[in-house]
Amino acid sequence: MLTVHGDIRSGNCLKVKWLLDRLGLDYRWIETDVMSGVTRSPEFLALNPAGQTPTVVLEDGRVLAQSNAIIGYFGEGTAFIPADAYDRARMYEWLFWEQYSHEPYIAVVRFQRLLAGKRPDEIEPRLVERGHAALARMEAALSQADWLVGAGPTLADLALVAYTRVAHEGDFDLSAYPAIVAWIARVEDAFGIR
Repeated sequence: MLTVHGDIRSGNCLKVKWLLDRLGLDYRWIETDVMSGVTRSPEFLALNPAGQTPTVVLEDGRVLAQSNAIIGYFGEGTAFIPADAYDRARMYEWLFWEQYSHEPYIAVVRFQRLLAGKRPDEIEPRLVERGHAALARMEAALSQADWLVGAGPTLADLALVAYTRVAHEGDFDLSAYPAIVAWIARVEDAFGIR
């Protein structure tokens, strides 16, 4: 059976779970608390030498890591990956941007506030500034269209909604981004996210 090692508090893990659920795939979820040190155990490192979640073990025993690679694998052949080559490349553009220019700020600030218990004055201001810059870029794009790419939801929307929808847990006030707020509701509906 397909097995997912994931921490339910992680947006990177949740995007994998949400896609598997939306596609109706059977899988076993192994809750993997990244704060406990389990991802540094010899057993886990044998699965994923990077020591990160999510980590997926396919039915044939092969292992796949990195959330956007995983959703790309399971998204093959679905409407969540555009058939048009240019739109598909734009989807990947957003996926790469999410991991480089969004997640390192929105998710990191959320982690420091929610899980590490840091006060707002203990957060590096540059992280907050870059998080708002990421949200501003998304707001600009979503003010022009309902979805990040094309006429319907893609993996880009799924990847970016994971941490955007909980940005408030890192003290990012989403009321300043009305197009994002409306988009979050559309993505949650499209992927059955609760």
